[in-house]
Amino acid sequence: VDTRIILATDCNLVQEVREGRFREDLYYRINVVNIELPPLQDRKGDIPLLAHHFLDLYNQRHRREKTGISEKALSFLQAYAWPGNIRELENVIERAVLLSRSPKIVSKDLPDFVRPLTPPTTESTSHQIMSLREAKIEPEKQLIREALKANHWNRTRTAQALKINRTTLYKKMKRYNLDQGTKRPRP
Repeated sequence: VDTRIILATDCNLVQEVREGRFREDLYYRINVVNIELPPLQDRKGDIPLLAHHFLDLYNQRHRREKTGISEKALSFLQAYAWPGNIRELENVIERAVLLSRSPKIVSKDLPDFVRPLTPPTTESTSHQIMSLREAKIEPEKQLIREALKANHWNRTRTAQALKINRTTLYKKMKRYNLDQGTKRPRP
């Protein structure tokens, strides 16, 4: 059986191990590749994609037929800080799907805490939306960095572990400026 397990936490597991609240052996078993994902407030471009995903999910789950989310509602969603991260966004969208009386989710369907007194301009939110290619950069960079560390910066083994050829790895390392750790001091 070939399995992969993906785990997520908002805890600092290294600190938890040091303080005896998390088993050290378990930590070393699960910490093969570590990808740090920034909070939602630092990834405003992901909000429309996630909001529409949750809209589809809760349309199906609650047998609703909401056709979309208005531009103004999306601008409010992107302007909000999201201290509860994706779970909070998911709850807001589920609430809007359940309570909205219009065919589309509009700004009045959002809770008051999401809607500031003055609405954001569409001009300010349009520059925050990033392309899918840009959104993939940070997770890929983090994955390569962790794989390099796990393989003691051995590029051949790292390329094999990532199932890419060495030339591709070299290009990505150069693009993401990841060659600092490869220089070893001479004796």
